[in-house]
Amino acid sequence: MRLQDRLKRDWRFWRGLSRTLKRVKSIGPESDNLLCDDLQSSVDSWRNRRALTFEGTTLTYGEMDALANRYANWGRSQNLRRGQTVALFMPNRIEYFPIWYGLSKIGVVTALINNQLVGQALAHCLNISGATHVILDSETVLAFEAAQSLLSKPMIQWVHGLVHGTQRDMVQTLRSCSQLPPDRSVRSGMTASDPVLYIYTSGTTGLPKAAKISHMRAQLYMRGFAGATGATLNDRVYITLPLYHATGGLCGLGVALLNGGSAVLKTRFSATRFWPDVVEEGATMFVYIGELCRYLVNHPPSEDERRHKLRLAFGNGLSADVWGEMRPRFHVPDVLEFYGSTEGNVSMFNFDGKVGAIGRTPKWLGNRYNFKLVQFDLETEEPVRSISGLCVAAGTDQIGECLGKIAAHDPRAEFTGYVDKAASDKKILRDVFEKGDAWFRTGDLMQMDADGYYYFIDRIGDTFRWKGENVSTGEVTSHLQTAPGVLEAIVYGVAVPGAEGRAGMVGLVVSETFDLKVFSDYVSQALPSYAQPVFLRLLPTIVTTGTFKYRKVDLVRDGFSPDEIKDKVFYRTPAKGYVRLTRPTYAKILDQGVKL
Repeated sequence: MRLQDRLKRDWRFWRGLSRTLKRVKSIGPESDNLLCDDLQSSVDSWRNRRALTFEGTTLTYGEMDALANRYANWGRSQNLRRGQTVALFMPNRIEYFPIWYGLSKIGVVTALINNQLVGQALAHCLNISGATHVILDSETVLAFEAAQSLLSKPMIQWVHGLVHGTQRDMVQTLRSCSQLPPDRSVRSGMTASDPVLYIYTSGTTGLPKAAKISHMRAQLYMRGFAGATGATLNDRVYITLPLYHATGGLCGLGVALLNGGSAVLKTRFSATRFWPDVVEEGATMFVYIGELCRYLVNHPPSEDERRHKLRLAFGNGLSADVWGEMRPRFHVPDVLEFYGSTEGNVSMFNFDGKVGAIGRTPKWLGNRYNFKLVQFDLETEEPVRSISGLCVAAGTDQIGECLGKIAAHDPRAEFTGYVDKAASDKKILRDVFEKGDAWFRTGDLMQMDADGYYYFIDRIGDTFRWKGENVSTGEVTSHLQTAPGVLEAIVYGVAVPGAEGRAGMVGLVVSETFDLKVFSDYVSQALPSYAQPVFLRLLPTIVTTGTFKYRKVDLVRDGFSPDEIKDKVFYRTPAKGYVRLTRPTYAKILDQGVKL
């Protein structure tokens, strides 16, 4: 890289980092300045500016705050005290943010429940929240009632919509609640280390866990992104992500509401409506996660995709192939990719826009970051330890697990954990680089290059061994998603009787132009033999979580049995490539009569 280009890159990185650090430097665990105080400051500064827009309704900062105050005073009328919990189980609505913002004014914690959950998963999330009140709407009330018998204790239902039986009308009740703010003395003695929200993990590999989000941690999200994006009061952020998740509900809203800008909220993502909405609403930014951007590039072109005023897309999980196509096709000037997790203490930004990188730690910043990569043993799924018993740092271009050092009094390095203490303990690794230290396990395998850029490789558990080689599902997926006729791909390992390790299997969503022979030839050329999927399953759609993360657990459980799977399943042969898997062939594979 030329010196001029290197200096330009480093200057861009430094500007982004400086903006971010400036916004978060005053955050501290002992501070009595809470998240609601940050938001109140915005209200006082921009009371008459628009803040939230949803389905044609717009609230100014003052109106948003008045609605939040009604919820705060509702909470007081129900004798809810600080530290107690209210469950919020609704899709995105204009009231969603004002509900938990208002409850935070009286010290009440809000558990943000994924509105797509049903049955046991829903009951589990409600039970571990410890809430006695749940706020619902007409979409979610049926799912709640269906799961009621699984609850460990009864909950009072407050419904935005028609009510019956013992349900209570939230809209009617709010009319009698004051829109004046509760006295600040209500939260006297509280500090930024106190909890404000429970945000749940996606549950891609099991039941969701409730991460405890302190005021301090929420401030880091909201203030951090308000600085990192360089947003101003002229920015308008388009948010189609669920507000129960940190990326949309904290990062996205923080960019808008802590800078005097505004947010456009949608109930859910729609590839068809995305560009018309962005143009119509005059959005200048949008926030993404997971495969949202892939859905956009897979969608047929339209005039609106280049008529917008967007200047930045920010989020995480943007793959290099989509990134490379998105910017020139949609004319989005800048992309800010970041890495982080709801509960973790590791965060990084790719401020200078290196395609495919999730973040960077320039050498000139030394060891000022709290995270490191350590060598990892895929067989034991544990970090490698030396004779001394300590972990071994991963070198340049070496794949390792990313760990974040836990420091109790550093807001950027805290780990507040989950409501379930046992689940929290499993995420802590001790005696890493010195006896007695403690580090958060991200569970993510990464690689750092010589310039300090980090690249996501895979989730631990997704990488598997086949024919004595380590296979990264992430790397194989990135190759297969660019194959002719492939719209989406999800790669995972399945157990095969008598075979060591796990055989690769890919689930594909394909277009009308997909050709099995062409795909087979592509696989032969793009991947080494051990990484070529042994089995192929054609899917009508790929199930994702509400935050567009692929849910592999059900596919892994199905395996490759034609008796368990209604979709077409194929297996790879040396001579013919992929051929249809029949029941007789399946039986031969189980009896080890077919060489895979």
